[in-house]
Amino acid sequence: MLVFIVVRCAPSQTPHSTSTPPPLPDASSNGRDSKDKDDDRYGSPDAEMRAKAAIKEEKKRYDEHVERAREVFQLADQVSTSYETRKELSSEDQKKLERMEKLTKRIRNDAGGSDSDNDVGVKDIPPAMFDLIKKAADWADQLKELVEKTPRQVVSAAVIDQANKLLGLVQHIRGTSH
Repeated sequence: MLVFIVVRCAPSQTPHSTSTPPPLPDASSNGRDSKDKDDDRYGSPDAEMRAKAAIKEEKKRYDEHVERAREVFQLADQVSTSYETRKELSSEDQKKLERMEKLTKRIRNDAGGSDSDNDVGVKDIPPAMFDLIKKAADWADQLKELVEKTPRQVVSAAVIDQANKLLGLVQHIRGTSH
């Protein structure tokens, strides 16, 4: 009688699991679950090659980003030099300003900024065209320096802000020179 009572009470002593039983391993896993398969692939040559390719692609995009900032500075410097000699903006200078605007927008977008601000305002705009162009060259240099100093994994508010300021100034120059 004692054995009968123990057998009847024993199941009530163990906790009841409401979850489903673990899945049975299939024949292809040789007794390992899917977590073990992921661990094996972690160090696999395929995974390492994919990771290296992703890093290489990210580095390439960053180098292109830095090169765009350098090109913006070069264009601003060329426009500034040209304006100093001619005292007016030529059609070639207008094309350079347009290219500067496009590159600056791309820098801003790649840095994590948005394209939603179509009216980029610039405070304290100098009245003289010569001063405007000099300021644009200075701001392009500052943008280039910020982009070069910013690591590729970082979203920089300073780069976005500087790009917005330069973009507003370039748009103002293009608007007043027509």
